[in-house]
Amino acid sequence: MLLVLVIAAVLWGIGLLMGAPKSARLSMIFVLYLAVIGIQATFPQGHPLVVSTGGSLAMWLMIGGAVALVLAYSTALQKLRQKADAKAAEETQNTAAQSLFSDTELNRYARHVVLREVGGLGQKKLKDAKVLVIGAGGLGSPVLLYLAAAGVGRIGVVDDDVVDNSNLQRQVIHKDEAIGTPKVLSAAEAMVAQNPFVQVVPYPRRLTVDDAEEIIGEYDLVLDGTDNFDTRYLVNEVCVEQGKPLISGALSQWEGQLSVFDTASNTPCYQCIFPEAPAPELAPSCAEAGVIGPLPGVVGTMMAAEAIKVITGAGAALRGEMMIYDALWGETRKISLKRRAGCPTCGRR
Repeated sequence: MLLVLVIAAVLWGIGLLMGAPKSARLSMIFVLYLAVIGIQATFPQGHPLVVSTGGSLAMWLMIGGAVALVLAYSTALQKLRQKADAKAAEETQNTAAQSLFSDTELNRYARHVVLREVGGLGQKKLKDAKVLVIGAGGLGSPVLLYLAAAGVGRIGVVDDDVVDNSNLQRQVIHKDEAIGTPKVLSAAEAMVAQNPFVQVVPYPRRLTVDDAEEIIGEYDLVLDGTDNFDTRYLVNEVCVEQGKPLISGALSQWEGQLSVFDTASNTPCYQCIFPEAPAPELAPSCAEAGVIGPLPGVVGTMMAAEAIKVITGAGAALRGEMMIYDALWGETRKISLKRRAGCPTCGRR
């Protein structure tokens, strides 16, 4: 038995000198133990190897059983410790949230705080976040309302249009009395009325090459719900240059799609997937082709959920994937997206 202990000590020492991890050293000891068990079980009694390794199979089995019990107890204790640490961390997050939010805010966001994936820390991230939403129309309406309701601290809204009677069938953030009012002002009023704890910054203009970099540079995350390709390509290019994640959504009649384009996380950009704008007759506007009223609500709400996931780090955002929703047939599917080597926007980066 002494020989076995000496060999075990030598193996442990060699592993230590070589910088082998503890698990590797324990594995070597375990292999030695199995070899000893094999010798005791297969060689006849009185054989020199049997004698030099203890001479008793029962003794080694008892030693192995005792070690197994100790390891099992240690593992269970470690798991209990991890659970206790996780609970303590959660309590710390909730305590921090209580010190950062007023009682009214805590009550407002209580359903987020109790979510394990969000918690107090995630709600603080939402409060500290700066999100730019481009377009206050069909997609922008639910996006803006839900981001405000979620407690995103600063929300910028870009749109150069005014509220029209024909918008109200689907652009639910605007009211009938807002007809003729700039959409960004109408949206800002509705958002602050919904949650006075958020800051809304309206930009009553169309985003152009002259101001896109400056405006987008002030925000952490961009959501694009516009209906023209010039703006989409411009926003995509600036987001790639600045390393900002871009959540893009689009609609047509009964079908909608959305994806998270985040080249900083090695995902494709918008132009990887749509290299060039389609011919006008292949991508008619909502005014030309029509759109079912609730569709922007479904897709826009999904965009808001993706934004919350990107900000808090909860779950898996739609990076490198596109979700397609068909309202006519009640079908949802996802497709994988890949970067395009020749992409003029992100290929050279």
